[in-house]
Amino acid sequence: MISIEPIGNQRSQWGEGPVWWQGALYYVDIEGHRVHRFDPADGSERSWDVGERVGTVVPRESGGLVIAGDRGISLLDEETGALTHVADPEQDLPDNRFNDGKCSPDGRFFAGTISLVKKTGDAKLYRLDPDLTLHEAFGPVTNSNGIAWSADGKTVFYIDTPRKEVLAFDYESDGHLRNLRSVISTAHLDSSPDGMTIDADGNLWIAFCHGACVVCFSPETGAELRRIELPCLETTACAFGGPDLADLYVTTGVHKSVVEENAGRLFVIRGLGVKGLPANAFAG
Repeated sequence: MISIEPIGNQRSQWGEGPVWWQGALYYVDIEGHRVHRFDPADGSERSWDVGERVGTVVPRESGGLVIAGDRGISLLDEETGALTHVADPEQDLPDNRFNDGKCSPDGRFFAGTISLVKKTGDAKLYRLDPDLTLHEAFGPVTNSNGIAWSADGKTVFYIDTPRKEVLAFDYESDGHLRNLRSVISTAHLDSSPDGMTIDADGNLWIAFCHGACVVCFSPETGAELRRIELPCLETTACAFGGPDLADLYVTTGVHKSVVEENAGRLFVIRGLGVKGLPANAFAG
């Protein structure tokens, strides 16, 4: 029996970027300029105001967090809330900011930008290596979004939202992406593919912005396997968590005009019968 319920007390303007790490779920409120941490064991919550729109958060192996947003990529000290700036590759593009991102199994941080004015091809996907050097990983794109790695680390899946498809690349040991191909089309859905995660069976779970759902696809066949409806139009991203990675956490946002009781809340879906893969941390 599948259950879907709002959890925690936060109501984000635009929740995004969930990642399960060391017994807690981290996620961001892009428009609220905040990073949140939710511990389901005791219901405790912490928040950090980072003073900018923040598109994603990931853990660091050495402690603390990495965020990416309006001002590029920064390190966040959980204890003090202090930010240490790392890089901002698009200072000359005021209509762009960093959006979604995740870490590869070998500890590199991949995060992409979005053109807020929807200028086609004006954004890119970047790679931050553990030595804190920044490199272009893929482009041009328009709205860099969900990214996930296969269990063996050899394949990376990626969403540039306006394309309405999932791209796949071979992931090389040097961090380069090669052999681009399209593996899933979402053109049959009248909504936008947003954040994405992968389960232990190798299937991809994609949140659909403006679509009020999370959909599971097979990257092998491209087929839609399952669809889970949620009570929020702006369903933005998802991540497996919980003690055995069997719970699916879903972030949401507040619609511009439609009033919804739980819009902006964090949701947890239980009883799916699948488990996720452990999150990766930044090695720098």
